[in-house]
Amino acid sequence: MIGRLRAALGGRGAGGAAAGGGATAGAGATAGGGASVGAGATVGAGATRGDPLVFEAPGLRTARISRGPGGAFAIGLDGADLAGPAGGPGPVAGEADPAGEPRPAGEPGPAGKLGSAAGRNGARADGAGAGADGGAAGVPADGEPRRRGKAGRTSGRRTRDPWRTAFFAVLGLAILAGAGWALLGSSLLVVRHEAVTGNRMVPAAQVLAAAAIRRGTPLESVNTAAVARRIEEIPQVLSATVSRSWPDSIVISVRERVPALAVSAGGGFALVDAYGVTVRQVAHRPAAMPLLTSPPAQLRGNPGVRAAVTVLRQLPRKLRQKILSVSAPAADAVTFSLRGGITVAWGSAAQTRVKVAELAVLMRTHAHYYDISDPATAVTQR
Repeated sequence: MIGRLRAALGGRGAGGAAAGGGATAGAGATAGGGASVGAGATVGAGATRGDPLVFEAPGLRTARISRGPGGAFAIGLDGADLAGPAGGPGPVAGEADPAGEPRPAGEPGPAGKLGSAAGRNGARADGAGAGADGGAAGVPADGEPRRRGKAGRTSGRRTRDPWRTAFFAVLGLAILAGAGWALLGSSLLVVRHEAVTGNRMVPAAQVLAAAAIRRGTPLESVNTAAVARRIEEIPQVLSATVSRSWPDSIVISVRERVPALAVSAGGGFALVDAYGVTVRQVAHRPAAMPLLTSPPAQLRGNPGVRAAVTVLRQLPRKLRQKILSVSAPAADAVTFSLRGGITVAWGSAAQTRVKVAELAVLMRTHAHYYDISDPATAVTQR
């Protein structure tokens, strides 16, 4: 507003009338002969250059507009000095106020006050959206644009977070409920097929009977560990592994016991493994299987039997094929009987590789008895 008034004052003609008739100076106000300034304020006509221009506005006392030294103008309103460009600082140092006194350097003029008031009243000076205080629309008088900071945007998002959280929580519960129903309550994922692998001596029917899995049982509810323990109760089974094969199968993998020694029993032979467990009964001893002589009363879990089988598995195949029988009253007293009436006192299962090399050298002497239980002090007898 002040800028328009200043332009109007500067444009007065020689005839003394204020120029700019119809020029806006507030909310539709004009500066000219008898035209209003602001909301109903009137300006006296016939003012000449240098003469004060007096106007009145509702709610305000008489205002005076005059030019001072150097061509600067000043506006006095209710005793206040409203000088300088609208919204800007006051006159520079040395410019006179209405009383003719110089103003200190850098002291702002009160014109910004009037501009701010005009901006609040919605006054426009140039039709381009600028407020009367000289600032752009939406820009405060200090020239810094108002921006919506991150805090505002975050606050907006936070107001929606509870709804999104609730939605995803309900969605998660629905998914879990659906999965639980599919695994345990529906007929989609139930046992329809069973497969047995790794069995040679034990029939698959015997394994399945020991497993005792009912058809139609939900696959997820099958206790695989318990099923494996039941299968391992079969004498010929060393271990069993039970797994699910989605969507409707159970796979049973068994590891059978391997017989290593033959034990004379009731007119036939019991074939036992390294743990002394009878794998099966046969009428005739297999030719490649050594006979366990002087067997202990308790075969299962006997340490001598375990040591004898361990040594047999570590021997070279050529030497193993010559062994006819084994005796093992203790874990460190294993003795082999070879073809040709040769006896080898082996001792424990330790240092097998060294003992094999030592025996190969000693057998060149064609002795009938070799004691290599201590390889450092081997003994031979003819």
